[in-house]
Amino acid sequence: MSQQTPSDPAGTTHQFENFVAKAQQQPEKKVSGGNVGLVVGVAAVAVVAVVLVVALVTMV
Repeated sequence: MSQQTPSDPAGTTHQFENFVAKAQQQPEKKVSGGNVGLVVGVAAVAVVAVVLVVALVTMV
């Protein structure tokens, strides 16, 4: 029962063990300030929302 099917699309246990071993050897790269685009995008949306609210209030 220890025979593995090489045509298994999920791979074999040996392939998975190799994957885990490689993942443990390569620590994740953490870049500070990596979310600058997200912050700029949220700020832009906030500015547009404020402009729309001011425009609607002044029209009334």
